[in-house]
Amino acid sequence: MPTPIEILIIEDDKRVADIHRRFIDKMEGFKVVGAAHTGEEAKDWVQALTPDLVLLDVYLPDALGTEIMGFIHENSPETDIIFITAATEVDIVKKAYRRGVADYIVKPLTFDRFKESLFSYKAKREKLAGEGVMKEDSIQFLWNKTNAAADNQDPLPPKGIDPITKEKVVSHLKQVEGGITAETLGVDIGVSRSTARRYLEYLVSEKRAYTELIYGSVGRPERRYFIQRR
Repeated sequence: MPTPIEILIIEDDKRVADIHRRFIDKMEGFKVVGAAHTGEEAKDWVQALTPDLVLLDVYLPDALGTEIMGFIHENSPETDIIFITAATEVDIVKKAYRRGVADYIVKPLTFDRFKESLFSYKAKREKLAGEGVMKEDSIQFLWNKTNAAADNQDPLPPKGIDPITKEKVVSHLKQVEGGITAETLGVDIGVSRSTARRYLEYLVSEKRAYTELIYGSVGRPERRYFIQRR
């Protein structure tokens, strides 16, 4: 199993820091190694842990996040930074941009935005983990946030698609012979017909399943879904 990306949370509001931690706990490939709530605590944690990634707020009780950013670059140059803040002043955004922060998330944040940011960062980090010469498309990938998220090994599903339920549908499809209708699937796994069809159609879009119209002796044809066997 790959080593998880170690994350230090620097956030003055302990409740918000806890939300970040709970978000990260839902995601594979990441691990919270500490949380600091002041600038002084942040400096101590950075020097002690040299984390892979820092989630950094701007407004701390005794320092600005931009000051901590400079400290991180000097004392832990391999540590990357994602700003998560309510700060939208041009001067602060400009400093973050010019110092090469991985992302800038404006509060209030949502889990979808948070997850998109971290998975995009993870995908780019994996590109940089190799050695030798990097191909041009890989270099372009690093500066293209949309492609980074799309090419990530753990892509984000659209709203209304839960990964656990999706895999439950896949598992059920693998067990049935002759395909299955959305109505039958809904009964089998305990969801509505419309929900079952939404998941089935999503699997078709992913090319993990395909659909056929099956004509019986009477009545209208049935739309059946089959697992894509490779």
